[in-house]
Amino acid sequence: MKKIIIPLLILLALPLIFQSTPTEILKLKTFDKFIQTPKPSGNFTILNITEEDIEREGGYPLPRKRLADIQLEILSKGALGVGWVISFPQPDRLGGDSSFATSLSYAPSVLATFETPNGIYPKTTGTVIRGSEVGGISVSGVKENYYMYDKILQGIAIAPVEVDQLVRRIPLLLKTPDGWSASFGTQVLKILTNTPTYIITTNQNGIQEIAVRGLPPVKTDSLGRKWVSWVNTSETDLQEMDVSGKFVFVGITANGVMPQVATPVGLLEPHKIQAALAESILIQNSPYIPDWALAVELLTLIITVTLIWFLLFYLGITWGLVSGVVTGSLTATGGYYLISKGMLIDVSWTLISQFISGAVAFYLRFRQQYKLRLLIKKQFEHYLDPRQVKLLQNDPSLLKLGGEKRYCTFLFTDVRGFTNLSETLPPEEVTKIMNQALTIQSNAVKEYGGMVDKYIGDAMMAIFNAPIDLPDHEDRAINTAIKIISDMEKANLGIAIGIGINTGEAVIGNMGSDTRFDYSAIGDAVNTAARLESATKEVGVDLIIGDNTKKSSSFELKLLKPIKVKGKVKPLTIYTIEYNGN
Repeated sequence: MKKIIIPLLILLALPLIFQSTPTEILKLKTFDKFIQTPKPSGNFTILNITEEDIEREGGYPLPRKRLADIQLEILSKGALGVGWVISFPQPDRLGGDSSFATSLSYAPSVLATFETPNGIYPKTTGTVIRGSEVGGISVSGVKENYYMYDKILQGIAIAPVEVDQLVRRIPLLLKTPDGWSASFGTQVLKILTNTPTYIITTNQNGIQEIAVRGLPPVKTDSLGRKWVSWVNTSETDLQEMDVSGKFVFVGITANGVMPQVATPVGLLEPHKIQAALAESILIQNSPYIPDWALAVELLTLIITVTLIWFLLFYLGITWGLVSGVVTGSLTATGGYYLISKGMLIDVSWTLISQFISGAVAFYLRFRQQYKLRLLIKKQFEHYLDPRQVKLLQNDPSLLKLGGEKRYCTFLFTDVRGFTNLSETLPPEEVTKIMNQALTIQSNAVKEYGGMVDKYIGDAMMAIFNAPIDLPDHEDRAINTAIKIISDMEKANLGIAIGIGINTGEAVIGNMGSDTRFDYSAIGDAVNTAARLESATKEVGVDLIIGDNTKKSSSFELKLLKPIKVKGKVKPLTIYTIEYNGN
């Protein structure tokens, strides 16, 4: 049992051991594959400042006066507000900062700030916490926008990467030594709802959700990160300027200006990522990892793997394979369904563990059966018909290892005149004659479906109706005895034979120690058959058949005088059969 349990426990632990690297990457890739992309809300659009725009304006950075004109043009075309995902760390060399600042004040606008080491701490106004102040991603500081823009609403545009260097989860807020600061996407929603504050709900596990008044609470992970649904938000440029009725995310797509960030849908500029985040929050169906995800994953793993191993070892390889296919299919289907509903339940490492543990279990079970087949062949090939050996190999359960009560017919033989023979002939000749005699007996037993249990010197014990069921085992034993006597006479070996047959219940199975055992039978019926064989000398016949055998036999048997044998209080009713005139 230890040989099975220990490897199983190791296999179950492997996904947890590697949760932070290969398995984590596989999990993320699985989520990427099956997360459904929702339709855009229609409340946002992306305004790209292209390479051609930069060239047309004479290079980068664009004059702030020109940005002011773009801001005013956006507003004149009916935009709800503007979010600038562009850094403004220095004053405009052409003195256009006041114009740009004025234009930002005409409509709800938000400027992006970017994390940087040794920067200033962002402002922490407008935060309400429900619960303990736990969770969150810390930020050391941000690049300060030019002081003229201090009165404009600002949010941190951050996009941390996962272990495979792709962006999937973006924090809606960040933690500083002075408190909490909103991300760019959160500030956009505050503008759209005209709400000055946001509410953070926490529990002992960390952040649970973030709410902006006027919108349903947004589920996050314990660090306040929101899984992004990569919505195909509409895009426009300075030439088309299709922004009516929408909040506009302005950014630069010109090469070498703003760094592109790797995402599951390809390389994206920062303003497109922030737009996707805002869409994910607003449409309310972006994916999230429930608090109970890990418990469900572990429970699914334990149940399915245990089921596979149980069926494989106790019901056979076929049932094990079927259970593996069924559980794997159900796991994959269930995982896909939950992911499609936005609940990110990782079944990838569960499926891997199912496959690995199933493969190991299959190997162990196959090896076990292979060894058992070899054992069966070694133990029975000399005593049973090859077809019966094949049947036992295909269905070892017929052996009922460990012993069972069976109603069988037992046949004992013993060579007469062996002592005289051994005294008059060389050992080699004696051995040759005995091998011939035992071969005749064994072949007769096999011919009628019996099993040669053992050889005891010049004697033999055979069993009928074990390990293979034989409905007419009494008649088969009698036919075997007749053939043995007939074939021994034909062989003219110079020896006679005595046979005893008895039918009854006995314990059949593997008898012996843990290291050495034989398939055999023990019980009163066995002992009685041996006593009947010994009595053939006294009675003066070659074959004695017990009363139980006679009751179920179709042969016409000859009643003999009752005899008293060792171990029996009452005399036994016995029979013989006449053959060849005897």
